[in-house]
Amino acid sequence: MNWWQKLKKNPLARLGALLLLVFYLAVIAADFVAPYDAYASQPNGSLLPPTQIYLKTPEGKFIGPHVYPTTQGPVELTTGDRKLIVDWQKPSPLSLFVQGPTYYLFRLSLPIPPKFEEVEIFGGIPCNWHLFGTDGSAKFNLLGTDEQGRDQFTRLVHGGRISLSIGWVGVAISFPLGILFGGISGYFGGWIDSILMRFVEVLMSIPSIYLLVALAAVLPPGLSSAQRFLLIVFITAFIGWAGLARVIRGQVLSIKEREFVQASRAMGGNPIYIIIRHVLPQTATYVIISATLAVPGFIGAESVLSLIGLGIQQPDPSWGNMLSLATNASILVLQPWLIWPPALLIVLTVLAFNLLGDGLRDALDPRSQQR
Repeated sequence: MNWWQKLKKNPLARLGALLLLVFYLAVIAADFVAPYDAYASQPNGSLLPPTQIYLKTPEGKFIGPHVYPTTQGPVELTTGDRKLIVDWQKPSPLSLFVQGPTYYLFRLSLPIPPKFEEVEIFGGIPCNWHLFGTDGSAKFNLLGTDEQGRDQFTRLVHGGRISLSIGWVGVAISFPLGILFGGISGYFGGWIDSILMRFVEVLMSIPSIYLLVALAAVLPPGLSSAQRFLLIVFITAFIGWAGLARVIRGQVLSIKEREFVQASRAMGGNPIYIIIRHVLPQTATYVIISATLAVPGFIGAESVLSLIGLGIQQPDPSWGNMLSLATNASILVLQPWLIWPPALLIVLTVLAFNLLGDGLRDALDPRSQQR
């Protein structure tokens, strides 16, 4: 039975893969999935709870799923609650595939050094179709609105683009470096091994939180929050390959003594060719599993950094800075719908990656037992 068949027979791995597939498809198509602009505020719409869906009018007439225009009223001095004002005269039917704010398909822009200003490569194709919405003046806020009157579901979907992609950026930087340096150190040994491993130990001794605070202080002030955080991830990932390098070195020390490596060396193979062609592919199982399990670490780091003000900053959305509202006790009590969606998505994403990583480990490692 090959590894793919083993993976498909693991129900937990299938669940993790399905969750990740849904999440990544949703954030890739965020402009279509989300009904509104992530930065647009609704007049008198701050801190609205999730919109209630009705099937009948106040007179009892059945007209199907619909909502009514809702705004916030004055604050009650005794409880701090805000009374909702509902316009019962303007029902707005809920529909799939409705027209809304215009967005651009396949739009491409890149940050160009030294100032990392966004330069548009392709303007994209204008489109205004959305997965769901209302046919009328009422807004359908599936998860309510934030303190600026912005649709919470829209910002959650758009924020997932940063939170879900940041892990792969970190892995794409740190893993090639760890594999390369670990492979060279383990294969050549001697003074090369000693120098590289002492360098690795120095990197591993750097306290990450102090480094992040220092980086946040010295980065150019003109950067957007997304560019700022990507630079932090790039730099921290650049020095975060040390642990992987030590593990790869240990595996290479064992692999280089095998017969096929010895035969290639005896035939005059170039050392770098032997490392890349024969030695490092033998570590692929560990690398794949480690990469899958490392992504949640970067997602968690994004959440923590945004929570303490070092990551994505408002008005740009991310799951981390949306969760930062949890530091406000009144929000936890009066507007819990602002907290639990990003927290739940972070938990589910980390859980899904771990389930998939465990499934890959069971499928790729012949010594592991099938659960």
